[in-house]
Amino acid sequence: MPRAVEEILEKLIVIEQRLNDIKNHFQPIKPIELMTRKEVALFFKVDISTVHNWTKKGKLQSYGIGARVYYKRKEVENVLIKLF
Repeated sequence: MPRAVEEILEKLIVIEQRLNDIKNHFQPIKPIELMTRKEVALFFKVDISTVHNWTKKGKLQSYGIGARVYYKRKEVENVLIKLF
C-alpha cells in the first residue's frame, strides 16, 4: 500500500478517536422553557393582573417576543423560592 494512503488511514483513525471522545463527553444544552402570563398566574395561583403588577414592580422579569410576553420558568421558580 502506498505511503500516502497509509498516512490518510492513520489520520482517519485519529479523527475517529477524537469524534468518539467528543461524543462520549457531549452534554446537550437544555432549551430555555418559557411560560405565558396565564401559565405564571396558574403556577402562583393568582390573577393575571397580579402577574402584570409583579412584572411592573420588577419582581418578575418578562421577555417580549413580538406582541407576546413570556417568562423563563427557572426565573419564575426562583421567585417562588425567594418568597418562602
